[in-house]
Amino acid sequence: MEAVWISFAFVLGFLVRPLGLPPLVGYLVAGFVLSAYGYQGDDLLARLAHAGVLLLLFSVGLKLRWKSLVRPEVWGGAALHMGLIGLLIGPLLHWVLGLEASAAILITLAVSFSSTVVAAKVLEEKKELRAFHGRVAIGILVAQDLVAVAMLATAGAHKPSPWALLVLALPLVQKFFLHILERCGHGELLVLYGLFLALVAGGASFDYVGLSPELGALMMGAMLARHRRSTELYTALWGVKEIFLVGFFLQIGMSGLPSLDTLRLALMLALLLPVKALLFFFVLVLFRLRARTAFLAGLGLATYSEFGLIVANLAVQNGWMSTDWLVTLAMAVAISFALAAPLNRYSHVLYRMLERRLVPFESQRRHPDDKPLHVGYSNILIMGMGRVGTGAYRLFTQRKQRVVGLDSDPGKVEEHKRRGRRVLYADAEDPGLWQNIDLSGVRAVLLAMPDREANTIAARQLRLVGYKGLICATALFPEEMKAIIDAGADMAHYYYDEVGVGFAENVWERLNPTQDNDKTRLTLPMSAEASASKDE
Repeated sequence: MEAVWISFAFVLGFLVRPLGLPPLVGYLVAGFVLSAYGYQGDDLLARLAHAGVLLLLFSVGLKLRWKSLVRPEVWGGAALHMGLIGLLIGPLLHWVLGLEASAAILITLAVSFSSTVVAAKVLEEKKELRAFHGRVAIGILVAQDLVAVAMLATAGAHKPSPWALLVLALPLVQKFFLHILERCGHGELLVLYGLFLALVAGGASFDYVGLSPELGALMMGAMLARHRRSTELYTALWGVKEIFLVGFFLQIGMSGLPSLDTLRLALMLALLLPVKALLFFFVLVLFRLRARTAFLAGLGLATYSEFGLIVANLAVQNGWMSTDWLVTLAMAVAISFALAAPLNRYSHVLYRMLERRLVPFESQRRHPDDKPLHVGYSNILIMGMGRVGTGAYRLFTQRKQRVVGLDSDPGKVEEHKRRGRRVLYADAEDPGLWQNIDLSGVRAVLLAMPDREANTIAARQLRLVGYKGLICATALFPEEMKAIIDAGADMAHYYYDEVGVGFAENVWERLNPTQDNDKTRLTLPMSAEASASKDE
């Protein structure tokens, strides 16, 4: 039986991939096909699906940043959008389709959630997770996930036992769990520790004391969220979580065979996706975000969620909803995934087409993170303040130049400011950045980002806004240099061209400490980078 599941899931996941669709669409279709042939899920598939859900919630916990959740555009945007969806879709389901009020409310909540998996993958592929619109979208997704977890905890947990009070002692043992994380290394032991925390310490132990295992998995992840290795643990578990979630999507697909009625209802829900995106746009503009930021975030959130299926599945198990509606929602989720992939791939092109119609909706007062940048009297601008950018910043500062750094990672920006450097937050791939920044006194722009696409877009945008100064960019691979030059850069520097020279230079300085090598050292960017990395 397992061989049949794996074969169908792989083949259909593989077939939809060349179409630009997420493999999850293929897994849902595989479940429908297996259901058509009379296959039904068993206990093993149910356990795999449950493990996938717990790992998903644990991963959400690892991404929790309370500062991002308390921002008005995040919690306010999520709450207002869910309320508007309820006002629009709830009455439609209740009065037009004749559903009972309880079922209509559950379905409305299920379709108000957006897909964390799809949005995260799309933003990661486009290198926009740290851009302002990416951070807003992820924050709203986490807020939605917390609502879903609260529903699962309320509806799915047994009567808590007196031992459930031990949960209040979790902060006391946090250091113990963090200490173990420090000592797990970087291999399979790290993955196994993540599985233990999600499935045993979070899932099984919470279930044993009568609490929701989903809530337990989330809390265990949140307990590690601020640790420096939380991102590494999240990355290590990503593949394992995705494999287990295959079982969940297969189980949903095998729950029933779509009929003409369910397909018609699924298409009707799919027609509401543009409404969902527009509501996000207007809600985020209401919180003073720029039209571009609101559009890109809203488009990334215009899907139906795997969490919606989890909530619907719980409603079916408790007898609050018919299985037909679970199948309908599964079809709607699959359609939304299919539409989201190409739309988000061309999101920037779509915005340029609609810009004139969307900009008038912007507020006259800008969000603090969305205001135009002012570089003052700087004559050197460095985009990308990683090791290479920091090394260049130090070199030009030593040469008495007025330097300003830009970076799209807020944490990195704060760290540089703490060290006394003038670094501002900015997204290099945002056309609005270069249109709203005064570069009249800037003699040279250094593009020191590790992503070729980001360097290429920035170089092209700089020339489009009429910048006549020097543009220099870094390249990770020799073949990237031509594309960067063609985009408008005056020169492209291959990272490893001078590694040997910089290495030999440092050895020479140690062998000849009395000689004055400062001038030679300062002319080598890679050497400057190496010296900068000592205090990073």
